[in-house]
Amino acid sequence: MTTALDVFVFIPNLIGYSRILFTLASFVLMTSFESEWRIAISLYIASFAGDLFDGLAARKFNQCSTFGGLLDMVTDRCSTLGILYVLGNLQDHMRLVYLFAIVLDISSHWCQMYSSIGQGHHKSSESNEGRNFLVQWYYKYYFFFGYLCVGAEFTYILAYILHYLSTDSTLYEVALGAFRLCLPGCFMKQIINIFQLSSACYVVAMQDAAIHTEQRSKQH
Repeated sequence: MTTALDVFVFIPNLIGYSRILFTLASFVLMTSFESEWRIAISLYIASFAGDLFDGLAARKFNQCSTFGGLLDMVTDRCSTLGILYVLGNLQDHMRLVYLFAIVLDISSHWCQMYSSIGQGHHKSSESNEGRNFLVQWYYKYYFFFGYLCVGAEFTYILAYILHYLSTDSTLYEVALGAFRLCLPGCFMKQIINIFQLSSACYVVAMQDAAIHTEQRSKQH
């Protein structure tokens, strides 16, 4: 029999815990030891890469779990929130943009997960049936999903790196080129988040409407 403690020590969940530690360590360095920015961003990238390996481990060892999905979602969202917070402090002129990105990211993903309760995983085709076609494409086509997720995260990562690089260095030019390559993916990810938020809210409203319709039919 599998117990709750067994679930806590599933291999993908152990990877998830390491992601949390890497993320927290990176934020400590980013905010309190800015001279260690190279180590900070390396830890953040390691945490981001762990998102791929925990999913692979879950499928390989047949250890998919609701707790693992929750852990993954919370880690992803808090990681993104954290680096956007850091960028907002580094770039005063962009602070409001980063704040809006935080609000949109958290609200859209939370509503997407909430609206999928009882319908399977929030990324599955079953739970996204009938939603905006862009949201369906986003979760259906892995390369589209991958470019937008990686593009968004590396836009933030490269923005952080560019802040510390000398503008006359070759590395700065390389990082700037990569930033420009990732930026369209980041922009498209915000568009997807808007449609994801609106579609999720519509699904919840439809569920409410169905419940009210059933209640009224019973009354009559």
